[in-house]
Amino acid sequence: MSATSNLKAMLTWRGADAGSMEQVRLNLRGARIRAYGRIISAATDEYEAFSVSYELVTTDSGATRRLSARMLKASGEISLDISRDMDGRWMVQTPDSVVHSEFGGADTVDLWHSPFLKSLVVRRYGLIEERAAIDIPVVELILPSCSVDLIDKSYDFAGLGADGGVARLTSMRGSWELKVDEHGLVTDFPGIADRI
Repeated sequence: MSATSNLKAMLTWRGADAGSMEQVRLNLRGARIRAYGRIISAATDEYEAFSVSYELVTTDSGATRRLSARMLKASGEISLDISRDMDGRWMVQTPDSVVHSEFGGADTVDLWHSPFLKSLVVRRYGLIEERAAIDIPVVELILPSCSVDLIDKSYDFAGLGADGGVARLTSMRGSWELKVDEHGLVTDFPGIADRI
């Protein structure tokens, strides 16, 4: 795999229920990622329609430096910034509050239902560090509530090879076999979204 190669691309995922979509413009330089994305979702029985735009920046090693997000709904909007300093301390900033936390030593952020952000752990640990598996705490932004929580996740990278492959993700939310391309970017998040 080419986890250390450079790539500029515009990628799009379609939700499995056809009611959502994610599109990302990304710039990969080795392990470093800079991405601008948007997730849109039609209304469901559980929540109103929403749109989230985000910017992600990682360090040269692939650890999260910052995730800035802005959510729009008919009922209003919210902006938040999740950042991590060089000493591993996180700051979650909204218009109404600032929270500082260690978040259990986590160095990765995720958006629930984002196939792109699942790629962060796959690229960093499965490809660049070539680990067989990892149990890792992840700071997760949960949509559409815009709440932030620490979620423990397990990744098994035994299915990765030169042309992509499969990484198994397990968390309190379930278990999935993520299909990834040669850059470690998710192409299929079963039951959630696939890249088109």
